[in-house]
Amino acid sequence: MAWSNWSGSVTAAVQVARPQSDDELAALVRSARRLRVAGAGHSFMPLCESDELIVSLDDMAGEIRVAADRRTARIPAGWSIRRLTAALWEEGLALANQGDVNPQSLAGAMATGTHGTGTDLGSLSTFARGFRLVAADGEAHWCDATTNADLFEAQRLSLGLFGIATEIEVAVVPAFHLAERIEKRRWAEVRESYEELTHQHRHVEFWFFPHSDHVILKTLDPCDPCDPPPSTTDIEEATFGRILDISARLPSLTPLLQRLMMRTNIEGGRRGPAYSIFPSDRTLRFEEMEYEMPRAAGLDTLEEVVGWIRRKRLPVTFPFEYRVVAADDIWMSPMNAGPVAAISMHQYAKMSWQGLFADAEEIFRGAGGRPHWAKRHTLNRADVAALYPMAARYSAVRRGVDPYGKFLNPHLENLFA
Repeated sequence: MAWSNWSGSVTAAVQVARPQSDDELAALVRSARRLRVAGAGHSFMPLCESDELIVSLDDMAGEIRVAADRRTARIPAGWSIRRLTAALWEEGLALANQGDVNPQSLAGAMATGTHGTGTDLGSLSTFARGFRLVAADGEAHWCDATTNADLFEAQRLSLGLFGIATEIEVAVVPAFHLAERIEKRRWAEVRESYEELTHQHRHVEFWFFPHSDHVILKTLDPCDPCDPPPSTTDIEEATFGRILDISARLPSLTPLLQRLMMRTNIEGGRRGPAYSIFPSDRTLRFEEMEYEMPRAAGLDTLEEVVGWIRRKRLPVTFPFEYRVVAADDIWMSPMNAGPVAAISMHQYAKMSWQGLFADAEEIFRGAGGRPHWAKRHTLNRADVAALYPMAARYSAVRRGVDPYGKFLNPHLENLFA
């Protein structure tokens, strides 16, 4: 059986096991020489790749258990963000923030530091309060800030290195509604006012086609209760898909096509339950690299990389996405040195991306950036040690719980001792 990630760039011709119970999962772990867990496959790096066994938790039984104080809930780790946020809503609860898509598993999103946008809001990993982990010997253990504390600190952004999470205790908030506003604005205007916008709105982000002088600005703010909205995308995908296919055949037309597309009127919005407003549909396949820049360097770095693309008339077909994320104290989080500006660079899956990303990465790294672990990057073990002061302790915890490297694969061996 062949496994593939969402974009199709990572594949593995191995068995995919779908245990239905804790006992089945424990038996799989005990018998495997090496294995990795895969959720929705939204990692662009080969985090889930395995030469022996991939485990899916999609068929595992489980239910949400809300704490008496309604500040936390224990959630099956394999549940998708889509499933768990709908279930939380039925309990009158929500996650404080989400990313812009929701098929990922809760465990996978936390394991890679997935985030949304919000000047005072951290990644999903910051919501973790405890984990039930199936260790390399098949035995289950609980870890939180007071029980197996070092394991908990490492597991908060784990990359799947410390065991298989089957249940996660998550911080939750009372359910709330959001009003979305999408509009086209001049890049120069948003460049000047973005910091002010981050304080005016609970969530603000924008998409910047590098060959256009306009951006698509999106804001989200709390609003009064209202009915669920229809699902939608931020960019009309039928037209955009046709433009992408033309660019794939004739890359030199990319700058002209982007400018023409951004001459159209772009304005809209939705109102509804927060869990249905945060995500948008994404059906057009792409490859992605994301760097978390020191917040103060974010806009300058974006302007630099866009200027490089324009000077060389490079066929970068997708827009850059620009968001902000609060600082945290997680050992292997790109946000642990302070608040960041997240710059996401995409390329259509049918087009070459390797050279573009390699050259852009030099710009991001030169400005002090650190990559999103699940998005394309070229870090090695020396880079990780230089960028993350807690890397040695992180690796020591890994060796302690998995001395024979059952949860490693070649990519992760290249990053962690």
